[in-house]
Amino acid sequence: MKIGELARQTDCTVQAIRHYDKEGLIHTSTRSEGNFRLYHKDTVERLVFIKHCRSLDLSIMEIRQLLQLNDSSEVCCSDINLMIDSHIVEVEQRIKGLQSLRNQLKSLRNSCSGERTVEQCGILSNLCSHNNSSV
Repeated sequence: MKIGELARQTDCTVQAIRHYDKEGLIHTSTRSEGNFRLYHKDTVERLVFIKHCRSLDLSIMEIRQLLQLNDSSEVCCSDINLMIDSHIVEVEQRIKGLQSLRNQLKSLRNSCSGERTVEQCGILSNLCSHNNSSV
């Protein structure tokens, strides 16, 4: 099947498919007479797997490892568990960082009622004083 059909079947952009092909996550089986990439029907399943991994924010390197492990079904899945455990820790750290950012933004927003002039704006004042104190 041509790349456009693969994109339609998987709801994936042509650019993403080309990127995954370039990264070696999927492979063109052949080229047509018009030099179009042709993909095997099994590529649909592989691409759906890749998209699901990306939706979980797994990196290309992690997806490559998962695909290699998936292709060798006799291997123990402890490496997969370690990868996901590590990813969970990273996500928890990002959540903490985002919660801290939210708290800072709320505090900044509470510093101005909106009933003042720009010159009296508490947000701008705080941003300017924070900038000067960290220099």
